[in-house]
Amino acid sequence: MMIALPRQAPTMDYEEQVRDVVSNAQFGDLIEFAYPIGYSHWGVYDEDGHVIHFAVADEGQLKSRLRGYIQAVFPLCGDLLLGETQIRRQLVEDVNVPEGSHVMITNNRHARKPSPETNMRERRDALLDQELPYKLFSLNCEHFATFVRFGEAVCNQIPGRTKNLECKEATEVFQRIVTPDES
Repeated sequence: MMIALPRQAPTMDYEEQVRDVVSNAQFGDLIEFAYPIGYSHWGVYDEDGHVIHFAVADEGQLKSRLRGYIQAVFPLCGDLLLGETQIRRQLVEDVNVPEGSHVMITNNRHARKPSPETNMRERRDALLDQELPYKLFSLNCEHFATFVRFGEAVCNQIPGRTKNLECKEATEVFQRIVTPDES
């Protein structure tokens, strides 16, 4: 007697996933780049195949060489060790991810209602090209992406931390850039 196993849907390769995201995403959608080691890089979809995300800050030749050495030893997290980021607009297909990553639209992991599009665009415009330190627990790419979408910075992938809890420190950093004091 043969047992029929359920048929699994074929998995898409990374390039197919990118095409799927670009063809289905709408402005303000959260884009998740899921790394094979269990954590993700996050950005916000910005139309025309682009994502806004924490990226490597501009750097000189010496720092670039140092980054290359660090990434050779720590290929999945070398950028984090230098601790500097710049919020950039980049094609989804050009975001640097490790082999085996997956990319997808992920709007349902933060128990928040999205802000009106005009608010998201205001936050995006104010934060684009800003250079910020990278702080794993208090100012990271997921904090940035959720702040743009919801107006509150949230990170649900830090082990041992309460899920869907606003990181007030990150929200305040971003909010000061979006609405600086007029004093």
